[in-house]
Amino acid sequence: MDSIKQLYEAKRERGEDVTILYSENGYTKAKLFAHSFYQKKDITPPFVEMKDGLRVDFFEVDATIKNTLTAKYGRYYESKGNVLVKDSVVVQNIKGETLETEQLIWNEKLGKFFSDKQVKVTTPTQIIYGDGLEANQDFSTYKITNVKGIISVDKNRVPSMD
Repeated sequence: MDSIKQLYEAKRERGEDVTILYSENGYTKAKLFAHSFYQKKDITPPFVEMKDGLRVDFFEVDATIKNTLTAKYGRYYESKGNVLVKDSVVVQNIKGETLETEQLIWNEKLGKFFSDKQVKVTTPTQIIYGDGLEANQDFSTYKITNVKGIISVDKNRVPSMD
């Protein structure tokens, strides 16, 4: 009688208080912490779901934190390198700037954040509102769509109309 090998692949995996390190060329780029972690491989496309909050610290080459992202919910789509976060999303950078929105996509392959939802960016000198955003993942530069609010401008840097 022929022997039959049966391989079992878990379609759903679960973890609690999970920490994942993302590294590139031997350097830790980011550290993700999630209270609950559900890997769902029986869904197309497969994803990892983080229902009870998450935090991502992004690092400089010298291992200092550049910025931090927090949210109450997240989904990681490994095949595309996208992390969708929503519900009370906050990104804070080392310059003292804070992004608040209800939904944000972090593409780890591109190293960028994207949102088409309302955003609020608070800097040490101003508050900027808009209808979307594109930013690099360390949140040091960003472009806000349909800017609203008062923005301070250094009069010495504005070209004169003379």
